[in-house]
Amino acid sequence: MLDALTIAVAVTALALASWCGFAAYRDQPTKDWHFIGMAVVSVLALAQLVVAIVQLARGEKADEGTAIFLAYLIGSALAVPAAGFLSLAERTRWGSATVAAGAVVLAVLEVRLHDIWGG
Repeated sequence: MLDALTIAVAVTALALASWCGFAAYRDQPTKDWHFIGMAVVSVLALAQLVVAIVQLARGEKADEGTAIFLAYLIGSALAVPAAGFLSLAERTRWGSATVAAGAVVLAVLEVRLHDIWGG
């Protein structure tokens, strides 16, 4: 798996988490700019999904097992979009807090993906 892409996803996820966490601190719901940030993080996570599937198709293997790697990979691709949809339902500061939590979850999943792959 590409280490640079993993780092990019984790760093942008943490930036999104701090941005939305600050919005929640200021008692603001998610705004259009937050959704653009979520889209950027989601595109990076989807790029990672595609790269990892291509590597698996080429015959490379995860150290701790392909099934667990795929489960974490799919979960990481869906973490931020799921939080974004939940924030649409909750148009208060808690919507921003939900996105911040989802982005932190994504960053933690990236660390775990790196470990499962053999980092």
